[in-house]
Amino acid sequence: MELLNTLVDKGLRREPPTREEALAVLATADDDLLDVVAAAGKVRRAWFGRRVKLNYLVNLKSGLCPEDCSYCSQRLGSQTGILKYTWLKPEEAAAAAGAGVAGGAKRVCLVASGRGPTDRDVERVSRTIQAIKEQHEDVEVCACLGLLSDGQATRLRDAGADAYNHNLNTSEATYGDITTTHTYADRVTTVRQAQAAGMSACSGLIAGMGETDEDLVDVVFSLRELDPDSVPVNFLIPIEGTPLAEKWHLTPQRCLRILAMVRFVCPDVEVRLAGGREIHLRSLQPLALHLANSIFLGDYLTTEGQAGKDDLAMIADAGFEVEGTDTTTLPAHRADALAAAGAGCGAHGEAAGGCGSAGGGCAPCGDAATSATSGTPATSDTVPATPVTVPEEAAPAAVPAAAPAAGARTDLVAVRRRGAGTDLPPNA
Repeated sequence: MELLNTLVDKGLRREPPTREEALAVLATADDDLLDVVAAAGKVRRAWFGRRVKLNYLVNLKSGLCPEDCSYCSQRLGSQTGILKYTWLKPEEAAAAAGAGVAGGAKRVCLVASGRGPTDRDVERVSRTIQAIKEQHEDVEVCACLGLLSDGQATRLRDAGADAYNHNLNTSEATYGDITTTHTYADRVTTVRQAQAAGMSACSGLIAGMGETDEDLVDVVFSLRELDPDSVPVNFLIPIEGTPLAEKWHLTPQRCLRILAMVRFVCPDVEVRLAGGREIHLRSLQPLALHLANSIFLGDYLTTEGQAGKDDLAMIADAGFEVEGTDTTTLPAHRADALAAAGAGCGAHGEAAGGCGSAGGGCAPCGDAATSATSGTPATSDTVPATPVTVPEEAAPAAVPAAAPAAGARTDLVAVRRRGAGTDLPPNA
């Protein structure tokens, strides 16, 4: 059977591809790109229909970070000219979150720079979560505060946090090349702490930092083993003043192949199209909706994103629909597992206390509901009539390490000057 037939069949069974198959997706030619997108899109629709989940970032504390992550504008000694401010008050953060919810966001992501929170910080964030939940009881709240200490994940869950984000970012073998102040193992430990506390784990990657195809496949397979419920796929935003400012190696086509590979490896997971989509995908962003079922609305932590109204127009024009708070994002088998673990996100009925489906049941709505008993797709699309054939000798192509990709749009990177931490209205 041809590569794409095999990958679709495996995706519908929640069976992972082999490493060789994942590498072959990244090695496909641009001429075959639409076939790759069509195949991965069948897996996406089988588990998530045509729904798109909107997420909204609130940067609780900007800059002033002691870590040296080379991709980050908030890193130690940053000279990027970003907004720098200490903790927002709970009412300020709740007001910022409200703007995203008003724009259609189902999840609010509360982020704070730093190595990890102190116990006082956890108390501060807990009050912020409670302030948001008081105003928007159906919204999901995800915390992203860095490395967690013992007991902090449980305290955040008890305060109402539905999820915790901590990205692996890149492969274990190359992690030391981008960060020296903490380890890959530290990140894995924090994700597991969040899961053990009953929160939904969110962990993803950053593509475009000079990694090879093997590195990308390594980190995605590591994520599958870690089994988060959502996987954000970020594309490096090369911000002037960071060590990776010259890393302009991504093309729209490569970004789509990366997203397709992630979907095949993590078929039933919420794949989120995250930072850098506007810069690297540009006019091909709508195609990415056939691969990812979740995006960030509006601006990012320190850089501007696409206008919120344009995000909504893009979703509608591409024939997708915004996912409401009365719908559970995850397929039934994942939502039920979260409920059994005591998490609010995906739980049933009034006892959920989080983002569960108040309308009844956990099966996704849309054009491809999931069986609540078997955890398998209720419907299956046929594979494209002309699947891609990848020669056995095709070697995975390493990302170039020298010249920027043709068509790099450095002019699209703009530091955020509105929203949280400013007196200007947010982009939502």
